[in-house]
Amino acid sequence: MVEEEQGGTPWPIGSRDDATWLRRLFASSRYFVILAVIGSFLAAVTLYAYGALLVIQVILETIREYRISLEGAKHLQISFIQLTDVFLLGTVLFIVTFGLYQLFIQPNLPVPDWLKIHSLDQLTGRLIEVVGVLLSVIFLAFAFESGSDFGLLEFGVSVALVVAALSLLLVASHRLGTTHRQSHDN
Repeated sequence: MVEEEQGGTPWPIGSRDDATWLRRLFASSRYFVILAVIGSFLAAVTLYAYGALLVIQVILETIREYRISLEGAKHLQISFIQLTDVFLLGTVLFIVTFGLYQLFIQPNLPVPDWLKIHSLDQLTGRLIEVVGVLLSVIFLAFAFESGSDFGLLEFGVSVALVVAALSLLLVASHRLGTTHRQSHDN
Protein backbone atom coordinates (compact mmCIF):
# COMPACT_ATOMS: atom_id res chain seq x y z
CA MET A 1 0.00 0.00 0.00
CA VAL A 2 1.41 3.38 -1.02
CA GLU A 3 1.04 6.45 1.16
CA GLU A 4 0.65 9.85 -0.45
CA GLU A 5 1.14 13.18 1.39
CA GLN A 6 -1.87 15.51 1.20
CA GLY A 7 -1.26 18.71 3.14
CA GLY A 8 1.20 17.07 5.52
CA THR A 9 -1.06 14.12 6.36
CA PRO A 10 -0.26 10.66 4.98
CA TRP A 11 -3.19 9.13 3.09
CA PRO A 12 -3.16 5.40 2.50
CA ILE A 13 -4.19 4.56 -1.06
CA GLY A 14 -3.89 1.67 -3.43
CA SER A 15 -2.01 1.82 -6.70
CA ARG A 16 -1.65 5.00 -8.79
CA ASP A 17 -4.26 3.65 -11.23
CA ASP A 18 -6.77 3.22 -8.40
CA ALA A 19 -6.15 6.79 -7.23
CA THR A 20 -6.55 8.20 -10.76
CA TRP A 21 -9.76 6.25 -11.32
CA LEU A 22 -11.14 7.36 -7.98
CA ARG A 23 -10.25 11.00 -8.62
CA ARG A 24 -11.96 10.89 -12.01
CA LEU A 25 -15.04 9.34 -10.43
CA PHE A 26 -15.30 12.00 -7.73
CA ALA A 27 -14.51 14.80 -10.16
CA SER A 28 -17.26 13.71 -12.53
CA SER A 29 -19.78 13.01 -9.78
CA ARG A 30 -20.50 16.72 -9.57
CA TYR A 31 -22.45 16.26 -12.80
CA PHE A 32 -25.09 14.27 -10.88
CA VAL A 33 -26.28 17.68 -9.72
CA ILE A 34 -27.62 18.15 -13.24
CA LEU A 35 -30.57 16.00 -12.15
CA ALA A 36 -31.46 18.54 -9.47
CA VAL A 37 -30.87 21.40 -11.92
CA ILE A 38 -33.18 19.87 -14.53
CA GLY A 39 -35.80 18.98 -11.91
CA SER A 40 -35.90 22.44 -10.35
CA PHE A 41 -35.91 24.07 -13.82
CA LEU A 42 -38.87 21.94 -14.95
CA ALA A 43 -40.71 22.66 -11.69
CA ALA A 44 -40.15 26.43 -12.12
CA VAL A 45 -41.32 26.40 -15.74
CA THR A 46 -44.38 24.37 -14.74
CA LEU A 47 -45.27 26.85 -11.99
CA TYR A 48 -44.84 29.81 -14.35
CA ALA A 49 -46.95 28.20 -17.09
CA TYR A 50 -49.64 27.08 -14.64
CA GLY A 51 -49.70 30.52 -13.02
CA ALA A 52 -50.04 32.22 -16.41
CA LEU A 53 -52.94 29.93 -17.31
CA LEU A 54 -54.60 30.73 -13.98
CA VAL A 55 -54.20 34.47 -14.61
CA ILE A 56 -55.91 34.07 -17.99
CA GLN A 57 -58.67 32.00 -16.37
CA VAL A 58 -59.31 34.60 -13.65
CA ILE A 59 -59.44 37.38 -16.25
CA LEU A 60 -61.84 35.42 -18.48
CA GLU A 61 -64.09 34.59 -15.50
CA THR A 62 -64.13 38.27 -14.50
CA ILE A 63 -65.11 39.33 -18.03
CA ARG A 64 -67.72 36.55 -18.30
CA GLU A 65 -69.41 37.51 -15.01
CA TYR A 66 -69.30 41.22 -15.89
CA ARG A 67 -70.20 42.48 -12.47
CA ILE A 68 -68.41 45.42 -11.04
CA SER A 69 -68.55 45.47 -7.26
CA LEU A 70 -66.39 45.71 -4.17
CA GLU A 71 -66.79 41.95 -3.65
CA GLY A 72 -65.57 41.33 -7.19
CA ALA A 73 -62.58 43.62 -6.62
CA LYS A 74 -61.75 41.82 -3.37
CA HIS A 75 -61.99 38.46 -5.16
CA LEU A 76 -59.59 39.71 -7.85
CA GLN A 77 -57.18 41.01 -5.23
CA ILE A 78 -57.11 37.70 -3.38
CA SER A 79 -56.75 35.72 -6.61
CA PHE A 80 -53.86 37.81 -7.88
CA ILE A 81 -52.09 37.79 -4.51
CA GLN A 82 -52.31 34.00 -4.46
CA LEU A 83 -51.05 33.86 -8.05
CA THR A 84 -48.11 36.04 -7.07
CA ASP A 85 -47.32 33.31 -4.57
CA VAL A 86 -47.18 30.77 -7.41
CA PHE A 87 -44.81 32.97 -9.42
CA LEU A 88 -42.60 33.63 -6.39
CA LEU A 89 -42.23 29.91 -5.75
CA GLY A 90 -41.27 29.50 -9.41
CA THR A 91 -38.67 32.22 -8.89
CA VAL A 92 -37.27 30.38 -5.86
CA LEU A 93 -36.89 27.27 -8.00
CA PHE A 94 -35.16 29.27 -10.75
CA ILE A 95 -32.70 30.68 -8.21
CA VAL A 96 -32.00 27.12 -7.04
CA THR A 97 -31.54 26.04 -10.66
CA PHE A 98 -29.07 28.79 -11.50
CA GLY A 99 -27.29 28.51 -8.15
CA LEU A 100 -26.69 24.76 -8.33
CA TYR A 101 -25.61 25.02 -11.96
CA GLN A 102 -23.09 27.73 -11.13
CA LEU A 103 -21.77 25.96 -8.04
CA PHE A 104 -21.29 22.53 -9.58
CA ILE A 105 -21.24 22.80 -13.38
CA GLN A 106 -20.27 26.22 -14.79
CA PRO A 107 -19.20 28.97 -12.39
CA ASN A 108 -18.97 31.64 -15.12
CA LEU A 109 -22.58 31.36 -16.30
CA PRO A 110 -23.62 34.64 -17.96
CA VAL A 111 -26.34 35.82 -15.57
CA PRO A 112 -27.16 39.21 -14.03
CA ASP A 113 -25.00 40.19 -11.05
CA TRP A 114 -27.84 39.64 -8.56
CA LEU A 115 -28.07 36.01 -9.72
CA LYS A 116 -24.36 35.20 -9.55
CA ILE A 117 -23.77 32.52 -6.92
CA HIS A 118 -20.24 31.80 -5.66
CA SER A 119 -20.96 29.69 -2.57
CA LEU A 120 -23.61 27.54 -0.96
CA ASP A 121 -23.96 30.20 1.75
CA GLN A 122 -24.74 32.81 -0.88
CA LEU A 123 -27.38 30.54 -2.45
CA THR A 124 -28.91 29.95 0.97
CA GLY A 125 -28.99 33.70 1.58
CA ARG A 126 -30.81 34.34 -1.69
CA LEU A 127 -33.32 31.63 -0.85
CA ILE A 128 -33.94 33.06 2.62
CA GLU A 129 -34.62 36.48 1.10
CA VAL A 130 -37.16 35.11 -1.38
CA VAL A 131 -38.80 32.86 1.23
CA GLY A 132 -39.29 35.93 3.44
CA VAL A 133 -41.11 37.67 0.60
CA LEU A 134 -43.08 34.49 -0.10
CA LEU A 135 -44.22 34.30 3.53
CA SER A 136 -45.26 37.95 3.41
CA VAL A 137 -47.41 37.30 0.35
CA ILE A 138 -48.99 34.26 2.03
CA PHE A 139 -49.80 36.40 5.07
CA LEU A 140 -51.29 39.13 2.87
CA ALA A 141 -53.52 36.59 1.10
CA PHE A 142 -54.59 35.16 4.46
CA ALA A 143 -55.37 38.63 5.78
CA PHE A 144 -57.52 39.41 2.74
CA GLU A 145 -59.33 36.06 2.86
CA SER A 146 -60.06 36.02 6.58
CA GLY A 147 -61.92 39.32 6.54
CA SER A 148 -61.87 39.40 10.32
CA ASP A 149 -59.35 39.44 13.10
CA PHE A 150 -60.06 35.81 14.00
CA GLY A 151 -56.74 34.01 13.76
CA LEU A 152 -55.11 36.89 11.94
CA LEU A 153 -53.04 37.99 14.91
CA GLU A 154 -51.81 34.46 15.63
CA PHE A 155 -50.99 33.84 11.98
CA GLY A 156 -49.26 37.23 11.69
CA VAL A 157 -47.15 36.57 14.77
CA SER A 158 -46.12 33.13 13.51
CA VAL A 159 -45.16 34.54 10.09
CA ALA A 160 -43.23 37.35 11.79
CA LEU A 161 -41.37 34.82 13.95
CA VAL A 162 -40.41 32.75 10.91
CA VAL A 163 -39.23 35.85 9.01
CA ALA A 164 -37.27 37.01 12.08
CA ALA A 165 -35.65 33.58 12.46
CA LEU A 166 -34.71 33.53 8.76
CA SER A 167 -33.30 37.06 9.03
CA LEU A 168 -31.27 36.08 12.09
CA LEU A 169 -29.97 33.02 10.22
CA LEU A 170 -29.02 35.23 7.28
CA VAL A 171 -27.17 37.73 9.49
CA ALA A 172 -25.42 34.97 11.45
CA SER A 173 -24.34 33.11 8.31
CA HIS A 174 -23.10 36.36 6.76
CA ARG A 175 -21.02 37.17 9.85
CA LEU A 176 -19.74 33.60 10.06
CA GLY A 177 -18.80 33.72 6.37
CA THR A 178 -16.94 37.01 6.88
CA THR A 179 -15.07 35.60 9.88
CA HIS A 180 -14.28 32.41 7.95
CA ARG A 181 -12.93 34.37 4.95
CA GLN A 182 -10.81 36.61 7.22
CA SER A 183 -9.23 33.60 8.96
CA HIS A 184 -8.30 32.11 5.58
CA ASP A 185 -6.80 35.39 4.36
CA ASN A 186 -4.43 35.59 7.39
